[in-house]
Amino acid sequence: MKNTIPLPPLDWPEFLPGWVWLCGAGPGDAGLLTLHGLNALQQADVIVYDALVNEEILAWANPQAEKIYAGKCGGKISAKQVDISQQLVELAQSGKRVLRLKGGDPFVFGRGGEEAQALVAQGIAFRIIPGISAGIGGLAYAGIPVTHGAANQSVTFVSGHDRKGQASALNWQAISDGAAVLVLYMAMKHIARISRALLDAGRPEGEPVAVVSGASTPDQRVLETTLGALVKDIETAAMAAPAIICVGPVVNLRQTLDWQAIVAKA
Repeated sequence: MKNTIPLPPLDWPEFLPGWVWLCGAGPGDAGLLTLHGLNALQQADVIVYDALVNEEILAWANPQAEKIYAGKCGGKISAKQVDISQQLVELAQSGKRVLRLKGGDPFVFGRGGEEAQALVAQGIAFRIIPGISAGIGGLAYAGIPVTHGAANQSVTFVSGHDRKGQASALNWQAISDGAAVLVLYMAMKHIARISRALLDAGRPEGEPVAVVSGASTPDQRVLETTLGALVKDIETAAMAAPAIICVGPVVNLRQTLDWQAIVAKA
C-alpha cells in the first residue's frame, strides 16, 4: 500500500502550524475514513491516535509525521484523558500541525468535546473532522440498520458507563422507555447489570439483541441472541470488547440484510 493517495481536485483546507485537527477515523475499515481525514493525514506533523484506529490508515500519513499512541483500554494501564488533552496543547504550542485521530466519530463517546474545550481554554485553533460512528457504521456492516420504517421511529445511543466507570448511575428505566432501539457503546464490562436493568424496566426476555465485535474489520464477529440469554451467550461465544450492542426489533432485519454474507457467496 502506498503512503499517499492522490486527492481529487478540490479546495482542500490547509493544515496550518499550531493547529489541532480532531478527526474521526471511522469504525475500523480503512475505506470508511473521509477524504478530509486523508487530507489531514498527509499534512500532519504529528499524529496522536487511539487504540481503535486501523493501522492501515496510519500508512497513508505524511512519511515524516511523528506517530504517538494514546489509546485507552478498559481494565488496562492507559493514557489519562487530561494528559492527552495537555499533550495536544503542548504540541500545538510548539508549532506542530497536530492530528488527533480517534476511532469512530470524535464527538460520539470519543471525548472529542473535552479535548476541544482544552484547546479553546489555551487559545489553540482547531478543526473538527467528523467520522462514521461505530454505532451506525459498525451495525451497518453487520446488516443491521439502526432505523427502519416498519420497525422503529426512534433510537437511543448510550454509553455503558458514566465518567466514573459505573453503569448504575444511568436511568435505565427512562432509557428503555425512550426508544424502541438502543445502541450501547462500551457496555461489555457491565452487561450483566445493564441487561438486568432493561428487563426490570419491562423489556421482554425474547427481545432480539446483537453484539458486534471488531465491527467493519476482517475480524468482525456478530452474536445474535435475546435480552434474556444475552449474558450467557456472550460468555459461551467468548465475545469481547470492544463491541457494539444493539437491542431492539431492527436486529431481526439482519436475517435478510446481512450483505457481507451475500458478498461472500457471490
